[in-house]
Formats: sequence, structure tokens, C-alpha cells
Amino acid sequence: MQMPDEIGMNRTGNATSPIDSRKMGENLEDPGIPVAPPIERSRISAVRTAYSENAEPVGTVSPPATIKNAVTTGTQMVIGRNPAVFINKLGERLAFERTGSRLYQAVISRYDALKSASGFPELGELQKVHNDEVSHFEMLWEALTELGADPTVQTPAADIAGVESTGLMQVLTDPRTNGAECLHSLLVAELADLDGWNMLIELAKSFGHDDLARRFQQAFMEEEEHLQSVRSWITTMTLKESGTDGK
Repeated sequence: MQMPDEIGMNRTGNATSPIDSRKMGENLEDPGIPVAPPIERSRISAVRTAYSENAEPVGTVSPPATIKNAVTTGTQMVIGRNPAVFINKLGERLAFERTGSRLYQAVISRYDALKSASGFPELGELQKVHNDEVSHFEMLWEALTELGADPTVQTPAADIAGVESTGLMQVLTDPRTNGAECLHSLLVAELADLDGWNMLIELAKSFGHDDLARRFQQAFMEEEEHLQSVRSWITTMTLKESGTDGK
């Protein structure tokens, strides 16, 4: 089986067929051949704007589940705050942590096929991160419950996060991808995850939920460790593949 970093017959570039490439260039210079008109950005913008102006939102945040929390929400809104933003972002992180655990689960399920790559992390290291993601999911579930929100509701931000992560899962479950390529998808997820936790901490503080902010800070620190680990794994594997490690 050929490896992706080996020299092979890649036919996607023009240089693999210089004769045909030259003919293409000649055709562009031939005045008898019609040239496609330039794309008019204004027309594209008009269509997309029209659709956007008439489209329904991705979703909405559900109302508080109890009268007590409905009163609290109303009080916050009276003083100019919008607690729905906080609930929306909590839902987003809940969805992302659930997906995060599944991303690592996907890599673990392919471990026997991926572990042969030099520098690929140990199974226990991947399982540790997976368990952290599950723990973060459970903590967010509890936080939403404490705030009187329904953690089973998919908020608009949660819906979008799910769509965003679809491509990452496709890479991880594609039988053609190798260890380094899978780790790069995990890197993309960890970068977004870290910023998401940072935003959640700031929102918790701004709404006076200092206890939640402290819990979120612990998760943030663990996510920092995840990011550093994935970066280290990718660097080690890439240098080993290039033959330049330690040289």
C-alpha cells in the first residue's frame, strides 16, 4: 500500500500533461472561442441577500423550565442583559463536547490501523482525552440543569456546531486517512474547543455565575493540555515522516 507522503502518480496538476496544458493556453488566446463572462458579485450578492432576508433562523433558545428561573430571566432582561445568549453558548459547548468524545472514539476505534505510524500516541493517551471530553459534557449538562434550562434542547449554536464538526468526523472515519491526517482533524477541534471554553468563562462571570466560571476554568485548563498534546503528537509524527527528527 502506498503512503500519502510517498511520490506517486498524482495527475491533478497541469505539469503532468504539458501538451494538453499548452493546448488549453492556446484555446484561451483563440478569439474564436467564447470566454465565460466574469462573475458579477452584485448578482450573487442580491440572490444570497434575498434568501437571507426571508430565511427563518437556525433555531431559538427554549424558555426557562421553571417559574423561578423564568423570574430570574425576566429580571436579567429588565436590566438589559440577555441570558438566552448564555444558554445558547452552553448548549453549543454541550454539543461540542459530545462530538469531541465521539471524535476521539472514532480514532480509538481505528487504533489498530493507525498505531503503526511512528510517533502516533499511545491508546491510553487518547482514552484519557476521550474521558475528559465525556466529563466536560456531564458537567455542562449539570450546569444547564442548575440554571433551569433543558439540556436535551438543541440550541441554534449547538445545531451549527454539529454541522461544523461533520467534516472532522468524515476525515476520522475515512479508511484512507492515516494517523497524522486524523490528528490534524483533532487539532482543528481542540483549537475551536479552547476558544469556546474561554468565551463561556467570560459569559459566566458577566452573569454573576462565579461557581460555574470556576468549573469552566478547570475544563479550560484540561482542554489546554489536550491541545498541547495533539500539537506535540503532530509535530513528532511529521518530523519523523520527513526524516528530519533530531537532525
